Amino acid sequence: MDAVVLREGEQTPTVVEKPKPEPEPGEALVETLRVGVDGTDHEVINGLHGGFPDGEDHLVLGHEAVGVVVDPNGTDLTDGDVVVPTVRRTPGESNEFFERGEPDMAPSGQYWERGIEGAHGFMAEYFTSPADCLVTVPAAMADLGFLVEPVSITEKALELAYASRSAFDWNPESAMVLGNGSLGLLTLAMFEHTEGFDRTYCLGRRDRPDPTIDIIEELGATYVDSRQTAVADVPDTHEGMDVIYEATGYAKHAFETIRALEPNGVGALLGVPDSWEFEIDGGALHNEFVLHNKALVGSVNSRVEHFEAAVETLETLPEWLFDDLVTGVYGLGELDRAFDDDDTTIKTAVEFSTYEER
Repeated sequence: MDAVVLREGEQTPTVVEKPKPEPEPGEALVETLRVGVDGTDHEVINGLHGGFPDGEDHLVLGHEAVGVVVDPNGTDLTDGDVVVPTVRRTPGESNEFFERGEPDMAPSGQYWERGIEGAHGFMAEYFTSPADCLVTVPAAMADLGFLVEPVSITEKALELAYASRSAFDWNPESAMVLGNGSLGLLTLAMFEHTEGFDRTYCLGRRDRPDPTIDIIEELGATYVDSRQTAVADVPDTHEGMDVIYEATGYAKHAFETIRALEPNGVGALLGVPDSWEFEIDGGALHNEFVLHNKALVGSVNSRVEHFEAAVETLETLPEWLFDDLVTGVYGLGELDRAFDDDDTTIKTAVEFSTYEER
């Protein structure tokens, strides 16, 4: 079968021939439909994140997948089920986080992530997966199922954010997304259509005309150019925010978020920054936390429950959003376009097969 891999020492994905996998007991065989490409894939390709499986000189890429079950192999799944796989797997042996059903809470070194760290991904014609790591989606969502994984990331981050405010009566009205990539735009759409915030904003660094700004404004949100308004200055120009969702990986934003929050507000940090030393007024930030009951939560990955919530969320979002957000779906003959990262690219996917109802 064809698979898209990153070879050790290279920074360009390549199509190679690999054996079709055989499902082990408890696993199902899935024919891949589409696999999304995101910032994490680019970090892996550039050697900034992730790692190869033990003893192998290549990594099958891809962690945002949707496919069709072709061999249930004795599991509770059915031939023809459209499914989305979760990402984390046990690193050889199980541990307490997986045994509790909370793999997303495992610290570094106690998990593998398919297509990212220590385990081959889903960017191949077929893949196998334990049945309990496969989430079924409606057949009507087969073309967009690769968006379930990124939405699940936000589902988890919001769960943590709301949990941090659960000790008192909290009714957030405003929210800002830091970052206008595909994850930021999906999150902004959730803020508008499922969270019901009165005021929403998205911060970026792009000049008009720009397709991401068009989506922001079509959603009813306000675009904030960080070159004109720093995150810390947001309260001076747009009032403070009850919720801030950071998806930039820009380290200063984590600390600027504290200043930009309203009293009782919460910031969710999802970006993974490079090492960077800079000066901050630690005392002032400490005061913001204590005197104004603010909170920051960090969040990474997600689990089955978040994937299931993401399926429901995607069904509520407007169809025009997907038309504008997904800027290209490419076959293996156009692999370079799928991994292109220019200003006109928002979200791409690699297509292996088209869905046909069985």
